[in-house]
Amino acid sequence: MLLSQDAYSKIDAELTKYPADQKQSALIAALAIAQDEKGWVSPEVIQDIAQYLGQPPIGVQEVATFYNMFDVKPVGKFKITVCTNLPCALTYGDATAAYVQKKLGISFRETTPDGMFTLIEGECMGACGDSPVLLVNNKHMCIRMSTDRIDGMLAELKEAATQEQAADATAAASHASTVEGPKNSAHSSKGA
Repeated sequence: MLLSQDAYSKIDAELTKYPADQKQSALIAALAIAQDEKGWVSPEVIQDIAQYLGQPPIGVQEVATFYNMFDVKPVGKFKITVCTNLPCALTYGDATAAYVQKKLGISFRETTPDGMFTLIEGECMGACGDSPVLLVNNKHMCIRMSTDRIDGMLAELKEAATQEQAADATAAASHASTVEGPKNSAHSSKGA
């Protein structure tokens, strides 16, 4: 089993929404849960989901590769999808994409050297009246994205990543000191 118990519990909750003989109905939800935890849907994750749901691995792979919301190759911490379909293109979608590319120093389907951002060209997101539209990590839609708003969004994402790294470092240091015990344990037993 590749996923955490929490992830399998979430998949089990999705399975309860369907008849017992229709486990494949929870496939998209299971892939989304796995991607949220792992960052992408690797061949091993596809195999694991297939086994967990009792489905043929090729069927899971077909779903994972059909929908562009699933990443079958590693992506950055933040995947930014820019809508460039015709309605968005007519209202500065292409210019927005070019600005983000210049700002990040990457093209579509590339990841920044620090692994922070991946840029994707997206299909219609159903918010044509609010273009230009960006989608962050398939979950957060950003509308009417001017250059100033893009700059602010990128700064916020970088800050969030920095804070998360600091919290992870603090938690790791706390865990290490708990495992090691007090540093001066020789002094505390000297008087005994």
